[in-house]
Amino acid sequence: MAQEAIHEAPARASLIYDPRVRGIVFQIVLVALLVAGIWWVVDNTIENLRRSNITTGFAFLRGRAGFDISDRLIEYSSDSSYGRALIVGVLNTAAVAAAGIVTATILGFLVGVGRLSNNWLIRKLATAYVELFRNIPPLLVILFWYQGVLALLPSVRDSVSLPLGSYLNNRGFYFPRFVWEQGAWLILAGLVTAVALSWYVARRARMRQMATGKQFPVLLTSIALIVGLPLLGFLISGLPVSIDFPQKGTFNLTGGMNVKPEFLSLYLALSFYTAAFIAEIVRAGIMGVPRGQTEAYSALGLRSNLGLRLVVIPQAMRIIIPPLTSQYLNLTKNSSLAVAIGYPDLYAIGGTILNQTGQAIEVVVIFMVVYLSISIITSILMNWFNTKMALKER
Repeated sequence: MAQEAIHEAPARASLIYDPRVRGIVFQIVLVALLVAGIWWVVDNTIENLRRSNITTGFAFLRGRAGFDISDRLIEYSSDSSYGRALIVGVLNTAAVAAAGIVTATILGFLVGVGRLSNNWLIRKLATAYVELFRNIPPLLVILFWYQGVLALLPSVRDSVSLPLGSYLNNRGFYFPRFVWEQGAWLILAGLVTAVALSWYVARRARMRQMATGKQFPVLLTSIALIVGLPLLGFLISGLPVSIDFPQKGTFNLTGGMNVKPEFLSLYLALSFYTAAFIAEIVRAGIMGVPRGQTEAYSALGLRSNLGLRLVVIPQAMRIIIPPLTSQYLNLTKNSSLAVAIGYPDLYAIGGTILNQTGQAIEVVVIFMVVYLSISIITSILMNWFNTKMALKER
């Protein structure tokens, strides 16, 4: 019996010092503490709401909003519901984020490559741009564009005339609007077909280049398809599109489309601010490519621009994409600063609904769900793109 007790004691001691057992115990304790903390927060919240006689739930979204939204992508009036007002805010946030991401990416790549240019002036200008915008808070950049640039534009009477019948003044940017008539679906069908064919051509050209080393003019072919097929549909359907040009009046501009200064200032500020960080990511990615790659394409007789586009950039993209995703997410979240200039994004509209209804918890939950969903979708797309660009072993 004594001998059995001696054998059991080391067995119990070995279980205590077993890393796997300790890991399981620690995880169980952590989960228990987390559940207890969440339960405590929820229980206190429910009790406080009960004491304040505040009803919970999302039924308030069916109520009448009672306020107007100046900038919207869908039909909306003060008689619409709170739910529709939030949809307007989500679409406005998505619009400014998508436009800002595209512009910031293009500008960031140009500035990032410019920082490595052999031209002294281009290199110094790109460096000054990066150092300027990286050291200024984004809110200050937004206020600069809104109050320091767009607010100083001339009035409607003295609008700046731009090409193609467009105007620019302190009320925004006015440009022609296409009026679609019956049969215009052929133009859209031509555009969709052109995009599909462009993707197919690009894929086949890449396979051909990998197999034979011969290049194909993908860009020119894609431009010809994207312009030619919709134009063909336009002619076949009997010219079913008219153009509504903005008409200049004494006190206002009528007709056409108008991009308001709130959207312009937010879009430009987010684009220029985020582009400075993207430029540094691009520069680091290019510098992360071994110098031997540059020497290799130079030895093959490739010009610098071709070598950069065909050899260096494709390899640098594998370094650039992961941190680039973070900048896209930052730009989307920084769009909530629109409340400072009155642009009706999700945060601004949600704040108005919160003040009117008092449903603070529900509105904050909607904020969290929407921003989290946008971030997850962006991350999934960028991770897919990163996987496509990753090196594949043969």
